[in-house]
Amino acid sequence: MDNFATFVQFIDQWAWIGWLILIALFLVIEMLTLDFTFLMLSFGSAVGLVTDFVGIPVWVQVLIAAAAAGLFILFLRPPLIKRLHRGEDPTKSNVDALLDLRGTALQDITQISGQVKLSNGDTWTARTAGPVPIPQGSPIAVIAINGATATVRPVND
Repeated sequence: MDNFATFVQFIDQWAWIGWLILIALFLVIEMLTLDFTFLMLSFGSAVGLVTDFVGIPVWVQVLIAAAAAGLFILFLRPPLIKRLHRGEDPTKSNVDALLDLRGTALQDITQISGQVKLSNGDTWTARTAGPVPIPQGSPIAVIAINGATATVRPVND
């Protein structure tokens, strides 16, 4: 039992080094992920470090640090992420830019085959979403992209 008491005393005496290591580790991981989760965990570890300096027992330090990290994740991370993304370009790109794009059927379009010319000038293989074929020359709109095939629907202008 004497060894256990010595071990607990050792942990209690050097816990601040553990908190510093956790803070550094979480900050390094945050630099690799850039999603603010590990930054919040490092803030929680900093709270744990402060509680160690106050003289609170280690098991209470861990509980307080975990609670603080949880609160930081719930209440501080969302506004930080929102602020980070506020200047993003809202313009859709890649496949997202093709959704709801209009065009014309170059061939009859069925659930098996077809071809369309989109308003951006691209020509795509196409399929209908439903069983009713779309005749050649009909206006269409893209509803999904699956690989190199556009799923389209007829547009009634």
